Amino acid sequence: ISRKHSIISYREGKSVVADQDEVPFDPHHTYHFPLPLFALQVKHSEDLNQKRTAPLAYSRILVMLYLSFLCICSGSLIAYADSPSKGDGSSFTQIQKETQRKKVVSPRNYFAFTPLLPSVTCGTVDARSIVEPVRNIIKKRNGEIKFWEAECLKIDPANKKVFCRSNIDENLAGSNEFTLEYDHLVIAIGAQVNTFNTPGVMEHCHFLKEVEDAQRIRRTVIDCFEKAVLPELTEEERKINLHFVIVGGGPTGVEFAAELHDFVYEDLVKIYPSVKDLVSISVIQSGDHILNTFDERISTFAEKKFQRDGIEVLTGHRVLSVSDRMINMKTKSTGQNISIPHGMVVWSTGVGTRPVVKDFMEQISQGNRRILAVDEWLRVKGCEEVYALGDCATVDQKKIREDISAIFAAADKDNSGTLTIEEFKDVVEDIIIRYPQVELYLKNKNLFDVTDLLKDAEGNDREEVDIEGFKLALSHVDKQMKSLPATAQVAAQQGAYLARCFNTWEKCKSDPEGPRKFRSGGRHEFRPFQYRHLGQFAPLGGEQAAAELPGDWVSMGHSTQWLWYSVYASKQVSWRTRY
Repeated sequence: ISRKHSIISYREGKSVVADQDEVPFDPHHTYHFPLPLFALQVKHSEDLNQKRTAPLAYSRILVMLYLSFLCICSGSLIAYADSPSKGDGSSFTQIQKETQRKKVVSPRNYFAFTPLLPSVTCGTVDARSIVEPVRNIIKKRNGEIKFWEAECLKIDPANKKVFCRSNIDENLAGSNEFTLEYDHLVIAIGAQVNTFNTPGVMEHCHFLKEVEDAQRIRRTVIDCFEKAVLPELTEEERKINLHFVIVGGGPTGVEFAAELHDFVYEDLVKIYPSVKDLVSISVIQSGDHILNTFDERISTFAEKKFQRDGIEVLTGHRVLSVSDRMINMKTKSTGQNISIPHGMVVWSTGVGTRPVVKDFMEQISQGNRRILAVDEWLRVKGCEEVYALGDCATVDQKKIREDISAIFAAADKDNSGTLTIEEFKDVVEDIIIRYPQVELYLKNKNLFDVTDLLKDAEGNDREEVDIEGFKLALSHVDKQMKSLPATAQVAAQQGAYLARCFNTWEKCKSDPEGPRKFRSGGRHEFRPFQYRHLGQFAPLGGEQAAAELPGDWVSMGHSTQWLWYSVYASKQVSWRTRY
């Protein structure tokens, strides 16, 4: 990536270099000039003149193709079906146009590619290179989708209404609030920063959730350097101003720390040479290692690289409070409370539920939960015709032990009281589709066939098994169940899944494609959502990155950085932002 890309604009075919702060980002403006994102050119086999046959999806994704379908989202509409799905012509896009009423409500009229926000903070990538106006995306639907830039205040599931407030201006009646009715509702409102009720965090910390946050952080970093070079300051005061602290050693916190290090030591120290030896960067992590959701090899590599770069990593420390100049924290190993001064703090420690979602959860008897629960089809539990995806919801996967008796009865066709291998094979495919934890269990136990579950304690094949043996064989499967991470990758797959369901709704009503219903008989209309982990990246600065891909494949170093460039370029939602 060329850092000059952060300050290049195009005027009359000529490149003009300007200070980035002199070219403010305006989310209400549609940019027609192609601000570059990557120096690397990535080729795509996709024909630009050919319509897509699958939903374009990334980050917080949602799709609306139904009668009076309303969607509320934190970012924007970022996925939809460009063409009718293949089948018998019963796609929702073929319903009479006068019956299609698709509505989107979002407080921002642009989509932001959030995985690149850390790069925006330090100017590696320009903000305009990761945003795309919502109206540019939905214009392909020829007016079928209505969009309003407004905030959702309250959801009324009993009356199927959503109360909204415009962020721009009042209407002719002198009010900036309005109400929308819906038949079906999709909630993709995202999450807010989780402060864990730590005193002083909201007042004295920066967050990294929005484009505006990234720009604010960049301005603050430069302000800290400007303060440090003022006359009549002691060296200790200069050091305090130039001590940058990141709370949270997850992917976002680590990537920002790496970007900040590169920004400081490759750019700012050349502009402020008098204070180049006074800069310090610290990462505070409550766990034993940074990047603890990654492979241990990546975590170790990142810690060693940060040590070489001079980035201090404080693991096993929990922040107690934050003031305008001081962070108070507790060392877990000793129980000792310590305080360190700072010039700027960036808080990156997870996500929390937004107030509008909390209120909605209270109404549908989910008030005792931490996050909104949906079933395997992304339907909100306890609420009809409402769907949720992304960071605001979690899939409450059904446990196989709850249905073991029903599965056994469905498989035991001759009512003999025992299952043969052949009888079990007859329901295996439906079991794996309905209960994805079975497949995870097989992989973790290095079992090559689901029938291996029926082997006895010595590993010998059994010709048949009774109900108690069947329960014992599947008793440990549910231990593989884990909550899905709050990542763009999960939301992307959920959006693509939901898009396909809506596009094939009528077809699947008459010809169900889902697994059999073991309790009530028949089949589910759709296959349940199943997340496929495609890997994860961790940029570590200095043109180095780490990648963890399926199959226990781990890569670290300079070559991995180019892989990261390629993948993230391909995930952009428009050709303008890709190149």
